[in-house]
Amino acid sequence: MHLPYPLILASNSPRRKELLANAGFQFKIVVKPVIETISKGHTPVSAAIAIAEKKISMYANLAKNNIVICADTIVAINDKILGKAKNADDALRMLQLINGKTHEVITAVAISYPKGKFSFSVTTEVTLYRLETDELKAYIRAYKPFDKAGAYGIQEWFGHAGVKKINGSYTNVVGLPVSQLYNKLKSLST
Repeated sequence: MHLPYPLILASNSPRRKELLANAGFQFKIVVKPVIETISKGHTPVSAAIAIAEKKISMYANLAKNNIVICADTIVAINDKILGKAKNADDALRMLQLINGKTHEVITAVAISYPKGKFSFSVTTEVTLYRLETDELKAYIRAYKPFDKAGAYGIQEWFGHAGVKKINGSYTNVVGLPVSQLYNKLKSLST
């Protein structure tokens, strides 16, 4: 696909970089530090959108001549947002909350370009098998999932052993809803 402007991915995530590259896009990575906090009273979806939009606002100058993409992924169960784990104990607490249950993974994407900006979100339901506490601890020790929402990566051992069913986009759970993003970007080139 030919885009009308150069594409910038505003993310340090190796998973987002890989997903975007695998979708056939040529892009540069530019990252600015953003504190990912939101005010109280947000639903998981509105929280993800608020953070993605906060991130994209940092790139207003770059969006004058480029298409800039920012994203934020949130894991939630029963409307309780699980962020990134602070340490191994926090990761275990989060994994025990979702263990054997269905939770939601919401990724919000904010796009800014010379003619405007917009955002969208995609929600995927993930149902897990029940894993033993020792298995969860071994996963945390081996993979140190502290940079991941909900303290797990679906593309790692936890996803291979623990995921029973996915309802929605797999790439969304990895961190970027690629097919939805592809079609949004395609609309910019027409």
